[in-house]
Amino acid sequence: MSAAGRIRDRLVHEVERSGFRAHGMHVLVDDSSAEHRWTEDIREEIHSVAKAVCVLAAGIAQDERRLSLDAPVSTYLPDVALGDGVQDVTLRHLLSMSSGIDLPWSETMMTDWPDLAREFLSRPSRGRVFQYSNASTYTAMTVLAACVGDVGSYVEDRIFAPLGLHGVSWRRCPRGRVLAGEGIALRTEEMARLGRLIRDRGAWDGRRLVSADLVDAMHGAWVSTGSSAGYDRYALSGWAGPGTAWRLHGAHGQLVVFSGTAVVTVSAEDHLGADALAAFIADTVELELELRDASRDAGHPNSAAPM
Repeated sequence: MSAAGRIRDRLVHEVERSGFRAHGMHVLVDDSSAEHRWTEDIREEIHSVAKAVCVLAAGIAQDERRLSLDAPVSTYLPDVALGDGVQDVTLRHLLSMSSGIDLPWSETMMTDWPDLAREFLSRPSRGRVFQYSNASTYTAMTVLAACVGDVGSYVEDRIFAPLGLHGVSWRRCPRGRVLAGEGIALRTEEMARLGRLIRDRGAWDGRRLVSADLVDAMHGAWVSTGSSAGYDRYALSGWAGPGTAWRLHGAHGQLVVFSGTAVVTVSAEDHLGADALAAFIADTVELELELRDASRDAGHPNSAAPM
């Protein structure tokens, strides 16, 4: 059995032992993969994993020289009134949640103000400190739209189509803009394609979709969040941990966990159990890869790790 299959089997056992409400799982190690499903294979909301799509899209626009992640957002939205301290906020700050602007999430966020992006940028900044908000990603995609036109179409042409993701829609706010930090529905294996693209540093089937430096920044140049383990560092859409791994983490247990050459993707409906499963995934993958590498070093590349 492949390393992907062995990891898959251990994770399936843990999901069923713990009662975690998983819907589907995809394990990729090197070029081999293994899957398992507990529910019908349908497209489901990926929640904050969509923030990674926003980062990739902004990175592609930077590669095309349509914008710079490090230019003040006022460069691209010159008619927007800025709050105190916001004049130096960049697209990178918005995507890494380090603008210092506070606007808490609410179910009515998209309709509470005539323009959420304008409202967000009109509020004061506390400096380059972590302040997680879906409004930050939404504002980032408003900046992107000012440079490339409709973000949904841009992403479809430059990310979804190359990955073979056809007929994917991105939910929109009343102003017609994409929701940005949420609003994309994918099957587990389709979400895993994003994971493979990121693991391979922006390359897909020999074609570069986005610069490697941009992908590296999704799990580097960490911003300190001052929170608990697993939530103490954030980069461009990625959370540090558990352990030496890093992850994309959507509400209700949507997970894309990266560790070495392995990517584990989970679709679920279990907010409270996600942290424990992510930690189990990280430990399981790390052990399997260590055993695999030790077996190869000993001259037995096909040896199976013990169950």
